Amino acid sequence: MTQHSQGFFSRLMSSPEGRLAVICVAVFVLMAALSPDRFLSTQNMTSMAFQFPEFAILALAMTVTMLTGGIDLSVVGIANLTAIVAAMILTGATGSGDGTLLVMGAMAASLAVGMVAGLFNGLLVAKLGLPPILATLGTGLIFTGFAIALTGGSAIMGLPPAVAWIGNSTTFGIPTPLVLFVLLAVATSLVLTRTSFGVKLRMYGANPLAARFAAMDIDGMLIRVYVASGALAAIAGMVVMSRANSAKADYGSSYLLLAVLIAVLGGVNPYGGYGKIIGVVLAVLSMQFLSSGLNMIGVSNFARELIWGSLLIFVMIVNTRAARTR
Repeated sequence: MTQHSQGFFSRLMSSPEGRLAVICVAVFVLMAALSPDRFLSTQNMTSMAFQFPEFAILALAMTVTMLTGGIDLSVVGIANLTAIVAAMILTGATGSGDGTLLVMGAMAASLAVGMVAGLFNGLLVAKLGLPPILATLGTGLIFTGFAIALTGGSAIMGLPPAVAWIGNSTTFGIPTPLVLFVLLAVATSLVLTRTSFGVKLRMYGANPLAARFAAMDIDGMLIRVYVASGALAAIAGMVVMSRANSAKADYGSSYLLLAVLIAVLGGVNPYGGYGKIIGVVLAVLSMQFLSSGLNMIGVSNFARELIWGSLLIFVMIVNTRAARTR
């Protein structure tokens, strides 16, 4: 029994997802021990379920692009821009027609803007050959600039009550943002593991040269990847807008670091080719447990970002050393 347990633990720790599962449980136990009454309360668990889908959906967008060996640093800019577009539609048409239909129309417009923004990123990376990190850094600033130009830097408020169901309601007793994240995570996992597109995406990330010799439509694949990333960012923007009941160009400023950290912590190879959605989900839970626990023991936001940045560097070092050992 002992040897069997040791063998199981050894196999568990040999995979990034296994190590992350242990880390997730350890963080939960530690935070529960530091503040058991508050951390383990039903109110806190419900609050966490409403909070983490905002940046978790952005982490899915980051994961898809990182699997190709690229990155999308414009996801927060896209999220805010699309939320502002939706908010302008909602406030401009308040009081006319059915509220649910109005929200659905605004969501469709938001999704379309996100996909166009992703298409722009994809064309820069695929057709012009720009490095993804520089291309999306620049477009992120452009999208934020557009958002500021549309609003003058102020928040758009006074949204219709029907908007609240996206980020503040429950579906069959489960927080709607959590349901949305689970559906998106499952869909993304299925696309990456059960479709030819997912196989080609991983093949290109693992060995771009071999993918080119295999006569893959690499440009088309990269464009679709960044369009998908833009669509996911738009959905995250709608969740943020609903949760805050407003839209502004600088919402979620810390979410970019969180999205990158979650993807890397979840076992996604920054150089492309490897990554599992289950790892990203475990990383999301670990970061939410850590963030909520640190908040309860009075750690400031600045200290939390210091911890997140240090954790990102540490995880990169551990993963790189493990890859070299293999």
